[in-house]
Amino acid sequence: MKILVLGSGAREHAIVIALLAETQEHEHEHEHEHEHEHEIIVAPGNAGIAAEPGVTVAALDPNSPEDVTNFANEQSIELVVIGPEAPLVAGVADALRTHGIPVFGPGKAAAALEGSKTFAKRVMEAAGVPTGRATRAATAEDVDRALDEFGPPYVVKADGLAAGKGVLVTSDRDAAQAHAHTWLAHGDVLFEEFLDGQEVSLFFVSDGHTVLPLSPAQDYKRLADGDEGPNTGGMGAYSPLPWLDDEFESEDAFVNEVLVSIALPTIRQLARVGTPFIGLLYCGLILTQNGVRVIEFNARFGDPETQVVLPRLETPLSGLLYAAATGTLAGHPVPVFSNDSAVTVVLASENYPETPVTGRELTGLAEASAVSGVHIAHAATAVQDARLITTGGRVLSVVATGAGFAEARHRAYEALALIGLDGGQYRTDIAARVDESLAAASSSPSLAEAEGPAPIAGWRHVYSGKVRDLYVPADVVAAGGASALRARGVGDALAVARAVLVVASDRVSAFDYVLEPGIPSKGELLTTLSRWWFEQLEGFANHVLSNDRDVDSIADVPPVPGDVAGRSMVVKSLDMYPIECVVRGYLSGSGWVEYQASQSVCGVRLPAGLRDGDKLPVPIYTPAFKAELGEHDENITYERTIELVGAEVAAQLRGLSLGIYARAAEIAEAKGVILADTKFEFGADRETGEITLADEVLTSDSSRFWEAAAYDSGDRTASFDKQIVRNWLAANWNKQGTPPALPPEIVEQTAARYRELIERLTGSPAA
Repeated sequence: MKILVLGSGAREHAIVIALLAETQEHEHEHEHEHEHEHEIIVAPGNAGIAAEPGVTVAALDPNSPEDVTNFANEQSIELVVIGPEAPLVAGVADALRTHGIPVFGPGKAAAALEGSKTFAKRVMEAAGVPTGRATRAATAEDVDRALDEFGPPYVVKADGLAAGKGVLVTSDRDAAQAHAHTWLAHGDVLFEEFLDGQEVSLFFVSDGHTVLPLSPAQDYKRLADGDEGPNTGGMGAYSPLPWLDDEFESEDAFVNEVLVSIALPTIRQLARVGTPFIGLLYCGLILTQNGVRVIEFNARFGDPETQVVLPRLETPLSGLLYAAATGTLAGHPVPVFSNDSAVTVVLASENYPETPVTGRELTGLAEASAVSGVHIAHAATAVQDARLITTGGRVLSVVATGAGFAEARHRAYEALALIGLDGGQYRTDIAARVDESLAAASSSPSLAEAEGPAPIAGWRHVYSGKVRDLYVPADVVAAGGASALRARGVGDALAVARAVLVVASDRVSAFDYVLEPGIPSKGELLTTLSRWWFEQLEGFANHVLSNDRDVDSIADVPPVPGDVAGRSMVVKSLDMYPIECVVRGYLSGSGWVEYQASQSVCGVRLPAGLRDGDKLPVPIYTPAFKAELGEHDENITYERTIELVGAEVAAQLRGLSLGIYARAAEIAEAKGVILADTKFEFGADRETGEITLADEVLTSDSSRFWEAAAYDSGDRTASFDKQIVRNWLAANWNKQGTPPALPPEIVEQTAARYRELIERLTGSPAA
């Protein structure tokens, strides 16, 4: 395909790299077939783009509708991709469409979604999209009234395009007033309600009717580490966002919620008023205690987020953009992303974001690009007298991918250290949050380094998760060859152990944090429930060797001390399948969000007209890929489970999961409790090969249990779990820093719900 990309920044370079990767992948698969190669022209481009093999740069004004259209016709361009916002607001896309040239980018009227903050607010209001209060100021008097109305912290935005520099958030009234007066010279100014919480960037591809999501990212707008210094166009970003898994059940659930509540209503509203949005809808979001809110819309790929989203995109980018440009997105599959972590760090010139010092030489880029997993997206570079020099504020983006954020960050900063630029500046904390939060869980520490709770006689601690601890018999690491085993780590210890002691703790987690204090007796309560369920599920093989401290009958297994017996189980060490087997009998949570967008859940088609909390016609099986200990799971299709474990095992896992759910749901229903959904894990018995039920089963942490009487009376999702904790935390913490301690009444209410479920199901008093 012959493609024209308009723009000159790192975003456009990232787009070009993604398009070139399609050709490279195709050549790798079909060494001598070139019919799918792209011919790429970039206008005006930069030095880095010009150096890409097979790419041509053109001296063309990207903001001139006439020049761009004439050039596209002369060159027989098949697709135009508009990178920056200025050509969109100038009407370049309209001119191209008038001449029948497919273009990815909205027309001038729809691009006002970015070009005018006031227009965007009107669209959101008409579409019912959640956002903050706002008022427009056109005069100095309007500014003073708005400052009085909103109070600190003040959020002041230029109404039109400002290259990422028109926003100021400050508690200083004088600074807010000065910023407003500066931008009044260019047009109106918008004052907005201050919203507090984590920010997320999420892209949606639209053909004016159909909308498909990309993967979310988080960027860093402040100049300096610790979010200090002035606002910039963006100093770095990372993708994916693993912390969304806990807050929204999964990243997919978050994406679907935004699709249903924000992206689709916005696109449909623009279509209703005759301004269809064809291109990339950038949703700048904030996760407040009252839910997801829109901070801003942009009408094009974001920079620097594009630099971390596109390297993870496995779906060919050209096909996605062409389908949007030609109105055929409805027939295009949902984009697929790799499990890699991606990090980008921006290198900026001295004195950025004020008047940057330019014309300085850049060195070491070849060495930096040679670092494994690294490429460089140029933003403001040129070649002068055979030297690579800077031409603007944000000079380039160092992009690194890796198997985890620790690896990706290490690669990015290793590459940055090789680049020379006098006065150059960059942040050192990009993606540090996810690096630090995942490092302890995703790395497999050696047994010699593993730290954990107090020792248990005869057992060796090998792993601590958020809410449980694992032990193996001490002689596993004391026998011959122990030093080699210690070096290999936790996975090896579990693999050779003849038994594993699973000890449930009283820890409680929410929003990816372990909270203080724990829930008294939680470990014992949930272990009691799990034991009871294993007893009810006779006929389904499970991994339990002993439900109590009496393990004398198990050969060569140490006894379990009385102080942990009530909250522990001795279980077989299985060869675990990498599948989390989720069964849903009711439409709720992420399933409800996905259903609203697609009338399906994890690819399983459902009838029209269902409501939140409705019972499904039949229970459905929706598997997930089970990540390593401490990492995050990924929703997958049944077909993907066949690829992972084979058709025979996949069918058995599905059949066992549905069968266990049916038995458990019937038992719960007889006790006045609804089992809305649950998840199971299975492994193969190492002696017999039998597929065996593992881990905890049907507890309040792994299942949704609802009060049947409340459900019938209209309170459809009253649950027996830690939702009380989540609700309190959402209302009393902005998700910055350390979470506050849970108050005694919240702790007791949560414990009471755990106890009530046990008593309802078992008919016996809980501990």
